[in-house]
Amino acid sequence: MDKDKIYILAIESSCDDTSAAVLCNDVVLSNVTASQAVHEQYGGVVPELASRAHELNIVPVVDAALKKASVEKGQLSAIAFTRGPGLMGSLLVGVSFAKGLAASLGIPMVEVNHLQGHIMAHFIKEQDADFKAPEYPFLCLMVSGGNSQIVKVNSYKEMEIVGQTIDDAAGEAMDKCAKVMGLGYPGGPIIDRLARLGDPKSHTFSKPHIPGLDYSFSGLKTSFLYTLRKLVAEDEQYVEKHKEDLAASFEATVVDILMDKLYKATKQLKIKRVALSGGVSANTALRQAFSDYAKRYGWEIFIPKFGFTTDNAAMIGIVGYYKYLDGDFCAMDQPAFSRTTI
Repeated sequence: MDKDKIYILAIESSCDDTSAAVLCNDVVLSNVTASQAVHEQYGGVVPELASRAHELNIVPVVDAALKKASVEKGQLSAIAFTRGPGLMGSLLVGVSFAKGLAASLGIPMVEVNHLQGHIMAHFIKEQDADFKAPEYPFLCLMVSGGNSQIVKVNSYKEMEIVGQTIDDAAGEAMDKCAKVMGLGYPGGPIIDRLARLGDPKSHTFSKPHIPGLDYSFSGLKTSFLYTLRKLVAEDEQYVEKHKEDLAASFEATVVDILMDKLYKATKQLKIKRVALSGGVSANTALRQAFSDYAKRYGWEIFIPKFGFTTDNAAMIGIVGYYKYLDGDFCAMDQPAFSRTTI
């Protein structure tokens, strides 16, 4: 084995995607993900069904990742895995698999915080691809179905939450908006697609007035629901006739709320290096807003590739690699955890 090459097998199973990746040092060789379509009919992730699907998917996904990377199990230096936060049943499948495989191979384990992985996705290198990672310190807007946070990143292991949602996350708000409109699940991508065809100024929804750098989206959801009820009472076909405009207006409001607090954070902390991460970072309007703000205020921005926006094992692997270099290993008796901060 080449002693200069550190091979990390990474496993991510925090929600409804089973993912495995293989990294050679900080370069991703493979990143394989199996999604679960079973939840669509329920309008959201069903934890019990998710954990059962992980049990079915994890062996073939890990096998596919190793084969795609052309790496044998005996070459692995360590196994990185998502310890939390997430759905406990889903996490247990990944954690248990990682422990069993690490024990059988006699190699160390590295635990990774799922949220930290999303932020550090900006440091994943790909073979034969242009690459530029943000310099420390930088601000990261981490937006997903479960989290909306502004994080000051001082190093891969030193992160400070300077603002976060006090109720719902932005991605959750989009999903619920789509559900109220009868658009299906997951709602975020559907809202994004419809919004490209609508007028973002056609409808006005209330924005929260939360002090500091924290977010709130529950009031926006309520405003959207009451507006919709009033419009549908006047015309039962209103949603179907105006779904593009409704989606565009709701999306624009969410993006305005996110960017307003992020701008305030850059001013207060005097940091102009700004990154975007999390599943909602795939949203077209949010990416465009990042570019617009960069031009207007002189930000240096970092927007992840689409493949690294949603839950994936490569982001777990890059944190695992840095922890491996620091000798920061995980004991076998460490349990999964469902809730935490960075």
